Amino acid sequence: MTGDESGSGALETNGGDADPIAWPVSLSGVTETVVATRGPNGLWNLAVLGLFAPERSDASSEDREGNSSEPPDPVTARTWGSTRTRGNFRRQGEGYVLFVDDPVLFADAALSIAEREDPIPDAASAWARVAVESLETGVDEGTEWERWALRPVEAAVESTAVPTIDRGFGAVVEATVAASRLDVAGYDDAELRRRLEYYASVVDRAGGPREREALERVREHYRSDRRRNESR
Repeated sequence: MTGDESGSGALETNGGDADPIAWPVSLSGVTETVVATRGPNGLWNLAVLGLFAPERSDASSEDREGNSSEPPDPVTARTWGSTRTRGNFRRQGEGYVLFVDDPVLFADAALSIAEREDPIPDAASAWARVAVESLETGVDEGTEWERWALRPVEAAVESTAVPTIDRGFGAVVEATVAASRLDVAGYDDAELRRRLEYYASVVDRAGGPREREALERVREHYRSDRRRNESR
C-alpha cells in the first residue's frame, strides 16, 4: 500500500477487513448512482455507476426453519474501459456510492472529469462506503470491462424528502448513456443521435430548470469531447 492509500482510510483488502452492513436504500433491478473514488492526486473522482441488485433475495438463502444457509449474493457493478473508477477501485479497494437526484451533478459525473476534495456532495440523499472485490473481467466489442462486488461497510441517509417521479430527470439519465456511446465502436451514431433528440424533447416538455441545465451540460460535454477527438 502506498503512503497515499494508507492516509485515505482505505480498506486493507478488497472487502475482507470490514463487516458488511445493509444498504441505505432498497435496491432492485439496476439503480443508477454516482460513485466517488479517491485518486492518486488525493481528490475524489465522481462517475456514474449502475448497481445490479442480486437476483437471489435474502429469503431464498434461508431453509424452512428460517436459518440462513449461505450469505446473500452481493450487489454488483461493471466498469468499462481504463477509467479512473476502475483504477481507483484497484488501488483503494473501496469507494462511496452516492444516491442523488440532482440531474446536473449526474450529467457532470457521467460525461466529464469531476473531482472534489471530499467524497460526499451536499446533493447526496444517501450514501454508502463500499468495499469492492473484482469478480471477473472480459472484452465486449473491443472494450475491456470488469465486474465488481460491492459490500457497504458504512452508510447514512441524509435526506428523507418525499420522492417524486420526474420524466425530465429520467430523460437526462438516458441522454448521458446515449452521449457516452457516441463514437464508440459497436454503436450506431445515427441511432444514438435520434435518441438524444427524443430525450431532449422530453426534457423540454416535462423537465424543470435543473433538468434543462443538465441537458445543456450533456451537449457541452459531447461538443468538448468531439473537439478534442478532432484535434488529435
